[in-house]
Amino acid sequence: MANLERQVLGRLDTHIITANSPRLLVVLCHGFGAPGDDLVPVGAQLLQQFPSLLDQVEFVFPAAPLSLANVGMPQGRAWWPLDLEALMSGARDFKQMRTSTPEMLPSSRAALSEAIDGRLEKLGLTRNQLVLGGFSQGSMIATDIAMQGPTPPGGLVIWSGALICEPEWSQKASILNGVPVIQSHGRSDEILPYEVGTALKDLLTQAGANLNFISFEGQHTIPHSALNATGSLLVDLLS
Repeated sequence: MANLERQVLGRLDTHIITANSPRLLVVLCHGFGAPGDDLVPVGAQLLQQFPSLLDQVEFVFPAAPLSLANVGMPQGRAWWPLDLEALMSGARDFKQMRTSTPEMLPSSRAALSEAIDGRLEKLGLTRNQLVLGGFSQGSMIATDIAMQGPTPPGGLVIWSGALICEPEWSQKASILNGVPVIQSHGRSDEILPYEVGTALKDLLTQAGANLNFISFEGQHTIPHSALNATGSLLVDLLS
């Protein structure tokens, strides 16, 4: 694997797979309860599977600002709090989740945007050389930042995500018109039901995103088909 470094970008602790001559910055955000380096093996796998990405793609894995140590998850981080009891019992109100803005999303958005903008500036890259992505809650904040502008990212990767902030996202989603998006969701997802994924799919489609929606027979995970599509997207952006 290329060099793995740990740095503080803005206010966030991050792990970075560096590149000698980066032409693309890929920011992958972990899900609720995972440690900050949870997706580092995914970046390493993409570099191994798609060797043309070596030396040209830098992967950044930011740790979310909220520690979950006080709820018995010493290494766990989150972009915003969740009701753990409702999450474990399956009693979550997905209609409310779809229409509301989560607590801490604005502050997490600001911290992550600061880290991304600073890294783009340091590398001499523009926003169209940025790919935002993540898993579960991490994919939601990646989607949110992709819509903030002022210009769209080069690509967006959504693994097991969901539609949230619908009033705001509906107004801003048009910025993703023509942007290549990989979205995957398991039909048997027990954490975020398939329907909350397809609701996001419909919003992105209406916005004109160049969407590759990958439906798979599985649960809350990242399938090989989604990784393959992600690697191909990065190769295409470099070319």
